[in-house]
Amino acid sequence: MRALSPNERLMLHHVRRLGSLAKADLARVTDLSTQTASVIINRLLEEQLVRKLDVVRGKIGQPSQPIALNPAGAYAIGLHIGRSSLEVILLDLAGQPQFRARVAYAHPEVGAVFDAIGEQLDAIVAQLGPRGAARLCGIGVAAPLALGAWQRLLGQPPAQAGQWTGVDIRARLQAMTALPVTFAKDTAAACVAELLAGRGQDLPDFLYIYLDTLAGGSLVIGGRPHAGAHGNAGAVGSLPLRAATGGQAAQPAQLLSVASLAMLERQYVDAGLDPAAARDARALEAPWRAVTQAWLEPAAEALACAICNAACVVDLDAVIVDGKLDRSLLDVLLTRVAAALGRYDWAGASRPQVLAGEIGRDANVSGAAYLALHASFAPGPG
Repeated sequence: MRALSPNERLMLHHVRRLGSLAKADLARVTDLSTQTASVIINRLLEEQLVRKLDVVRGKIGQPSQPIALNPAGAYAIGLHIGRSSLEVILLDLAGQPQFRARVAYAHPEVGAVFDAIGEQLDAIVAQLGPRGAARLCGIGVAAPLALGAWQRLLGQPPAQAGQWTGVDIRARLQAMTALPVTFAKDTAAACVAELLAGRGQDLPDFLYIYLDTLAGGSLVIGGRPHAGAHGNAGAVGSLPLRAATGGQAAQPAQLLSVASLAMLERQYVDAGLDPAAARDARALEAPWRAVTQAWLEPAAEALACAICNAACVVDLDAVIVDGKLDRSLLDVLLTRVAAALGRYDWAGASRPQVLAGEIGRDANVSGAAYLALHASFAPGPG
């Protein structure tokens, strides 16, 4: 697809943000002259990135014809290479999913993962057909920065975990396709989805916590993702749950060793129950409920500890918690977190509101696709 000019990107951004507007209104919100705005809109119409809606009549003045996004004007592919599955999604220009796939595995094998990616990319191209495939703008891929880390915690064979050492995921995927590839840490990608399509749209500064196989997080400052020097800003999964008091053998546990879904799954297995219930409504039903209750309290206390410490470092508007767990379990967990936060001394700090995320289990993979759409169509800083 043709690279858009800065003004074309700006126009498309406002059409996306506001839903639909007449040409004159778009000229006003973009601070462009009526003539310049008209030329740009006509160009976007020719490119089929926007479309004309029905004429609006009955108001004062001349009838107007709103301009809106054309969902079929472009598509972006999102990939999430997780610790327990590969997720694939195709989003249209309006951010609606047109294809989904999930490939489960016990642990991610490098060769098998990229073979599965190739198969899913072929399936997407086949579904779109030649015309639709020509409107693919890019691929976003999300994965943990240390895919082979925490192998003991996850029961991952050391040789298998070591496969990912030195693997440049973005470069390897780029060698498989002519489409531009964008890479992000998986929790950062999930945060982008919440920022663009969830509660984060109205929050300038927030900490984002995502509960998956391992818990992790990301940070938004001034309405923009803040990655930090090494890409790990907001990595709450690594926060220690107490002060270190002795040698290496006495290292304090990290939040992810308590508040991750892998820990709940392990407890189900120990009880002879299906571990998949950690990610669906069965978690609060018998016989899983008793095990879930045992996991909830320490998980809530660990999350509250992390939130309190984060709020003392960054003055947050809110903390958003989401994940690949059932919404009913997330609601119960956040009720426990609120109770745990009430047991902390907040003198000298502001207690942030804690909110449930709105994107849910698709956050990682949808965020990856949004990154590809952003790279092609979003306006630059300022």
